[in-house]
Amino acid sequence: MQPLKTLRISGFDVLPLVEGGKGISISNGESSGAWSRSGAVGTFSGVNADSYDENGRLIPQVYKGRTRRERHEELVQFAIQGGIHQARIAHQLAGGKGPIHMNVLWEMAASERVLHGVLEGARGLIHGVTCGAGMPYKIAEICASYGVYYYPIVSSARAFRALWKRAYHRFRDWLGGVVYEDPWLAGGHNGLSNSEDPLKPGPPMPRVLELRRLMSGECGLGDTPIFMAGGVWCLKEWTDWIDNPDLGPIAFQFGTRPLLTKESPISDAWKSRLLTLDEGDVHLNRYSPTGFYSSAVINPFLTDLRQRSERQIAFSSERVGEHDWPLPVGARGRLVYVTAADRLRAEEWMRQGFDSAMRTPDSTLIFVTPADQDQILTDQINCMGCLSECRFSNWAQNDAATTGKKADPRSYCIQKTLQTISHSDDIQYQLMFAGHNAFRFKTDPFYSNNFVPTVSQLVERLQTGS
Repeated sequence: MQPLKTLRISGFDVLPLVEGGKGISISNGESSGAWSRSGAVGTFSGVNADSYDENGRLIPQVYKGRTRRERHEELVQFAIQGGIHQARIAHQLAGGKGPIHMNVLWEMAASERVLHGVLEGARGLIHGVTCGAGMPYKIAEICASYGVYYYPIVSSARAFRALWKRAYHRFRDWLGGVVYEDPWLAGGHNGLSNSEDPLKPGPPMPRVLELRRLMSGECGLGDTPIFMAGGVWCLKEWTDWIDNPDLGPIAFQFGTRPLLTKESPISDAWKSRLLTLDEGDVHLNRYSPTGFYSSAVINPFLTDLRQRSERQIAFSSERVGEHDWPLPVGARGRLVYVTAADRLRAEEWMRQGFDSAMRTPDSTLIFVTPADQDQILTDQINCMGCLSECRFSNWAQNDAATTGKKADPRSYCIQKTLQTISHSDDIQYQLMFAGHNAFRFKTDPFYSNNFVPTVSQLVERLQTGS
């Protein structure tokens, strides 16, 4: 493979290799600083990042507020403080050799307030902001006001056109690039639209060509880089993308491979599990409280969510049509009406110990154990409003602090599980995000004998095409 040419990204001439920003504490100042120091692009997560006291000890994110609103305000302050801390660490480690980016989710709690707080508190330390999970119209104006480049994450040309027409055309000088994230192969939350089949992946080349044609023609952005993200493992598989005049300037973003480095902050248990995954062990699911599809490693946590939804029947509060068989549910044994077949199914689940019926927003019942019901209700009560809207707890970032819908017990508290997996060895009963190529750790000779590289060694390896 030909040597990689440098690309102008956020004011630096660097290798077209980008560390993918990941959620809570999974890409931090140490990992992003190391990527930047290696002449690439480092990206730390600005989603409830860790912060430390004057002695360098982790500050636990413990919430003391009695109401959701009070806990929500605590969460916002944790997020701002953590983002500033990680930016300082990254800046110090990078030594000015490359750009430091921060990744945020537009649908995270108080995203605009967090962005303003971090960019103000870490002025000059952050060179770019990547942002997805929603339609981040205001990211352009916010970043431009601090002299920081912005990088929207999209999964189609159509999405970028909407962002460009509504807002980005007014801040074109600070558009550092556009991240195309493959909605089928990327880890974490995925940008599948309602018209796309989650079981039928589309090839990225035609979609990125469409994006480039839009950027070059309608938007006049022919020289603005596109970051290819999701499904990128080694560059020898992407040689037809490199120096391709139809695609224009291209960088490659790596989300999964940076998990397995010395500087990666994930636990040793998580790193060891990555080395044993088989193809198909990462599942595209729709259990997330965000409502988005997401990709995560199949484990007892994900299996429990799937089985919850499988133990599900429709009900009516009164006799209607075939829903004429009474079924007592709840501590008071209130009657609901189900079909004859569903009553038999429910009775069998209850005999198996799943004798707590929980109502969903879709007029269905799911059947769980009493212990699981208690945990679900506790997690919903302890909500701290980490998302702009949450299906699991019915929190919403509005005057009423609620979506107005029933909380959905088929989902989970995403803040709780991501904080736990990022700060413990529990990889079985927590959500473990990963891209669909994670199984390749097991077969790639670079990782033979359980080798875990430094970021510098990984960046060197990527440049060889392997």
